[in-house]
Amino acid sequence: MTDFTPRPRIWHKAIKKIAATSFGSWLLAGNLHRLDRPVLRLTKGRANLTSLLAGLPVVVLTAKGARSRLPRTLPLAAIQDGSRLVLIASSFGKAQHPSWYYNLKANPDAEVQINGATYPCTARQAEGAEREEYWKKAVEMYTGYARYADKANRQIPVIVLEVDGLS
Repeated sequence: MTDFTPRPRIWHKAIKKIAATSFGSWLLAGNLHRLDRPVLRLTKGRANLTSLLAGLPVVVLTAKGARSRLPRTLPLAAIQDGSRLVLIASSFGKAQHPSWYYNLKANPDAEVQINGATYPCTARQAEGAEREEYWKKAVEMYTGYARYADKANRQIPVIVLEVDGLS
């Protein structure tokens, strides 16, 4: 199994609590992926700011744009379940789904980078009991997701990536 979960640090709980607040989500929503990019570039995809600060496992998703079909790359928190990765389309509690959600709905074939290695994957939306199971795991990993769901006033999609070559 590919392990990309960061080693627990003393500050992770505090950062997660801050990120789950209205101010924290507002601050991070527009800035975190921009701050993550140089760290990812410098470490060739082996480290990212989100994992270092909050202790959340992060993968780098590359998907084709829904309309442009151009590659769009960004780091996202993920939960591993065997050869599957689970993504939560919370958009920090915004009213609309994040753009990567629409990209994957339009073009489900994508790539995901874990610890510097790239794997092809296919995305699908979890429904019913599967969604509830993954949602529960996501909230256990990061309680901010529950706050984001209350704030967003929408059901937050849970996306499953079936990853080729991941075990």
